[in-house]
Amino acid sequence: MFQDITIEECYELRNRRELVLIDVRSPSEYNEATIPGSLNIPLFDDQERAEVGTIYKQVNVQAAKERGLEIFSAKLPSFIKTFANIAENKTVFCWRGGMRSKTTATVLSLMGIRVYRISGGYRAYRQYVVDQLREIQFEPQSFVLHGNTGSGKTTILRDMKQNGHPVLDLEGLAGHRGSIFGSVGLKARNQKMFDSLLLDDLKANAQSSHVLFEAESRRIGNVTVPDLMTDLRARGQHIRLELPIEARVQQIIDDYKPWENIDECIRSFQIIKSRIHTPVAAEIQSSLMSEKYHSAVELLLTYYYDPKYSFSSNEHDEQISFVVKAANTDDARIQIEQIVNDVMESKRIRP
Repeated sequence: MFQDITIEECYELRNRRELVLIDVRSPSEYNEATIPGSLNIPLFDDQERAEVGTIYKQVNVQAAKERGLEIFSAKLPSFIKTFANIAENKTVFCWRGGMRSKTTATVLSLMGIRVYRISGGYRAYRQYVVDQLREIQFEPQSFVLHGNTGSGKTTILRDMKQNGHPVLDLEGLAGHRGSIFGSVGLKARNQKMFDSLLLDDLKANAQSSHVLFEAESRRIGNVTVPDLMTDLRARGQHIRLELPIEARVQQIIDDYKPWENIDECIRSFQIIKSRIHTPVAAEIQSSLMSEKYHSAVELLLTYYYDPKYSFSSNEHDEQISFVVKAANTDDARIQIEQIVNDVMESKRIRP
């Protein structure tokens, strides 16, 4: 028979790359939130799940089980073949470790395919994530990047990560850049997936000497940043980036690609249009419509985002430790890496 494992055991095996996680819930459940890295091999598709659920509610449990068995039996050969083609150890889960994962694990075991099942399913995993984000001890020295919109903070963080620095890319995890235009060209994630991905990154970087992340607000798109990030920010070394407005304009255009996402850009602009002086707002809209993107972005920065940033930065009682003045993001990254190396070296030689 199959073996049940706990979430903690699952994490340990996954970190050692000794298993593949398989979500047997319907595609819509999987797309809404799952354990990061999981494959989706659904026992029922969305329509089949809805049908069985309706029978469960309107008739009785036994009738729902019989209909479920009828549906599953028809797809059994291909279902088993899909699992058999996965060479690694397999761990399945459904919503709460109930009938879907039990049926899957039982049938696979009878066919000689060894499989684990997560006790409590995704619901237990979600509770584990919530508890861990409340209790986890994360001690690396933090470096927090500040800077006006377009300063390239996310680009710098991702380049530093490629260079081997531990990074928490909160905007990347959220699938959102944190502004009114933040979802342009991206697919925003919900709170469940954000929390799961953040916990994975925290665990991966827990033994690092330092970590870098951007000074974000409490809300990034659809998600709320947990309290532990506020605490980590409060005890961090704060670095402010200052780039020329020309470089910032180009950075925004490179990131947002307005020629590919013009409808989204205009929809987002409509949300803030009334907050900008009417003649300026009209010029911004005209520039967007006529593909004069540099002009539109520069006006947005000058008359909306820079004043907004000045106001919000004064709300945080944070001492800026270092100011980086750079011509571009490559120059800024080099300076920031030097700051990080100097700070960490001073900690190593301090008596």
